[in-house]
Amino acid sequence: MARKIVITGAGSGMGAAVAKMLKAQGDEVFGIDLKNSDFAADLSTPSGRQAGVDAALAWAGGKLDGLVVCAGLGSMVNPPSLIAKVNYFGAKVFVDGLFDVLSKTKNSSAVVISSVAAAQPDMMNLPILDDYAKNDEAKVCQMLDEQNIGHLAYASSKNALTRYIRLKSITWGQAGVRINAVAPGAIQTPLLQAGMDDPKYGEAIRKFVPPLGRVGDVDEVAKLIKFLLSSDASYISGAMLFVDGGMDAMIRPNSF
Repeated sequence: MARKIVITGAGSGMGAAVAKMLKAQGDEVFGIDLKNSDFAADLSTPSGRQAGVDAALAWAGGKLDGLVVCAGLGSMVNPPSLIAKVNYFGAKVFVDGLFDVLSKTKNSSAVVISSVAAAQPDMMNLPILDDYAKNDEAKVCQMLDEQNIGHLAYASSKNALTRYIRLKSITWGQAGVRINAVAPGAIQTPLLQAGMDDPKYGEAIRKFVPPLGRVGDVDEVAKLIKFLLSSDASYISGAMLFVDGGMDAMIRPNSF
């Protein structure tokens, strides 16, 4: 019997690769993105987020086997607050909004895209993380725009999201639903290319070379997500799994 899986950010990049891979094995997929998907929604706005959740619930019809939260923005986006709005607050609404329907389905699972940047040592004790945890979107956005550092917005939003997912895995697990985070490094997507072409961040991104010496492919991330959604990963929950060519190990060899 075909599984029903919702994917945000399904219009391009990793989200599109996951959608293609899941459809190829017979799953039914409902994609949400700004364009090139089944439903158009702007996840930077409360109304767009809710419209996306409502559309997903209507499509699911009370049965949802999986959720993949891929929608996200990179560090070159201005204003920086927009990054947090999509990467954390937009993602959180889908995690919260689809939990009930996931909990009604046996062996259901969710996968959320984090980033290797979330685990960088200088991201671990930022005061702004407390404001993310309080769901204070206005304060987070104000602070990020005042500092106007795109990388801070990107990495902090992914760090906060990963913390949120790990906390959720406790109550979700008690309900029989698994949830995990995947942390890609440099993956060849339109988002990465936009970063490489950016006059401010491009050079730093191009120099961000992992031990394996190459940029990753979207299918290398999609295969892990497909595995985490499957019964083969039935005892994996609350984890953050890196798909980064060894970058995290190079940066934090003694932290794991």
